[in-house]
Amino acid sequence: MSPLNSPRRPNFRLAALLMTTAFALAACKGGGGPGEAMAKDGKDKGADAVPVEVAKAERRAIAASYANTSTLEPRAESQVVAKTSGVALAVLVEEGQQVKAGQPLVRLDPDRARLAVSQAEAQMMKLENNYVRAQKLVTQQMISANDLDEIRFNLANARAQYNSAKLELSYTTVTAPISGVIASRSIKAGNFVQINSPIFRIVDSSRLEATLNVPEREIAKIKPGQAVELVADALPGQRFTGTVDRVSPVVDTGTGTFRVVAAFAGDGQLQPGMFSRLSINYDQRADALVVPRTALLEDGGEPAVFVVRDNKAVRTTLKLGYDDAGLVEVREGLKPGDAVVIAGKAALREGSAVQVIGDKKPVQAKAATPAQAVK
Repeated sequence: MSPLNSPRRPNFRLAALLMTTAFALAACKGGGGPGEAMAKDGKDKGADAVPVEVAKAERRAIAASYANTSTLEPRAESQVVAKTSGVALAVLVEEGQQVKAGQPLVRLDPDRARLAVSQAEAQMMKLENNYVRAQKLVTQQMISANDLDEIRFNLANARAQYNSAKLELSYTTVTAPISGVIASRSIKAGNFVQINSPIFRIVDSSRLEATLNVPEREIAKIKPGQAVELVADALPGQRFTGTVDRVSPVVDTGTGTFRVVAAFAGDGQLQPGMFSRLSINYDQRADALVVPRTALLEDGGEPAVFVVRDNKAVRTTLKLGYDDAGLVEVREGLKPGDAVVIAGKAALREGSAVQVIGDKKPVQAKAATPAQAVK
């Protein structure tokens, strides 16, 4: 008898067959093996609905606006310079102080100018006396008319020199050319001031302006008197209202823009030099069909949204109108009450099953911000 067929040794082939049969029976009783479970899981996952949030299209007012940024500038500004030279005896104002036009700012040493006035005055008085005597001598025919004319011309020249000396003396008191606030001071008492050297800067912050360079396509829409809203980065949470003050009728051929100047009343909060974001509302529709801007698909194609119909996502192409404060106007493609997907749309395809987990209305309309307003 062969050793392999000896009854004392186990039959390995038979044992392997029995184990295979046992596994097969266990699989039948358990409802399928691992491969079947994975297939079942995959089938279940494919049938799951995509959770989304929706908002309904509604009718409400919406405004059309143009937005841009600018730096606030004072309506009037003056660089005060010395019209004569001399030592500053007294500085009468400080930075931040409000001044009126004509108010003294600095007093320079007047001694040299006073001497010049005295000399000019003495020369003028001498020529005045000569002229009076010459008039009498002419009547007596002791001097000619030409001599009298010469004296009269010399007298006129002396009077002009006297007035010039007096004007030079007045320059020793430097006065404010405009009303406003002292923005900077570059002089101290005791400094020697050179003629035409800047010593103060005065800004009139009672009226501020912001200049915008607007694309030429907007030239028919923006007019003087339209309302302008301003948000300053330095004053978060606050909004200021002004008006379009001036609109240039000429388009710059180099940039394709035209200048628009918006004016704002200085209320003590807005200051020259502040960086600001402006929005000009040039039209408004009282009964527009709107949806949140977040519903729009960002796939580079035509404006479109996913509309939920019968728990399915339906891609719908839109014709849009105004864009304002997080809302977009829908001119064609939707009707009031249509539910558009605002969250979860990235996972959707045409006909995808969806599960609505939120039913939100469009955000409340509010004043347009420059970042949201249409350009």
